[in-house]
Amino acid sequence: MSKVLVITTSLRAKSNTDVLAQRLIGGAKDAGHEVERISLKGKQIKFCIGCMSCQKTQKCVLKDDALPITEQVKNADTLVFVTPIYYYEMSGQMKTLLDRMNPLYPSDYRFRRVYLLSCAADDAAETPERALNGLQGWIDCFPKAELAGSLFCGGIDAPGAAAAKAEALENAYEFGKALR
Repeated sequence: MSKVLVITTSLRAKSNTDVLAQRLIGGAKDAGHEVERISLKGKQIKFCIGCMSCQKTQKCVLKDDALPITEQVKNADTLVFVTPIYYYEMSGQMKTLLDRMNPLYPSDYRFRRVYLLSCAADDAAETPERALNGLQGWIDCFPKAELAGSLFCGGIDAPGAAAAKAEALENAYEFGKALR
């Protein structure tokens, strides 16, 4: 099975996306995957300064928590990004991390499949579209990788409300089980 890396991007304690990520992880483990989870809570991730040194060295000049995360991403078979939807887009910390993983572009990265699990108060089907488009833009820079699937859990607003949403919890579990 695959080495799956789940990156949760909400900074809120006991966030809805963390609750759903735990169910996804349970499904992935039950399917036989090796799963590791990284939370961006408490991580120091600076903004990319656009120096492009990383394109020659495959290392970022900024020294912070993005460096070890980037190395873990490079060595995973499957990536799952988990984000709340803020203003119809991925969380800012997720976007900042994607920008900082620019050293992967010229590298011999291992990941092939990328997934997105998102959550929002709004439950309209189009709510996650911009987050998906943003992630797809990042994936497009990695020709050996593909957006392999996404799950959106809408209508979840109050902190911790996901724990009482049986359908969303089951969907997250099944999504995890179906990871390749």
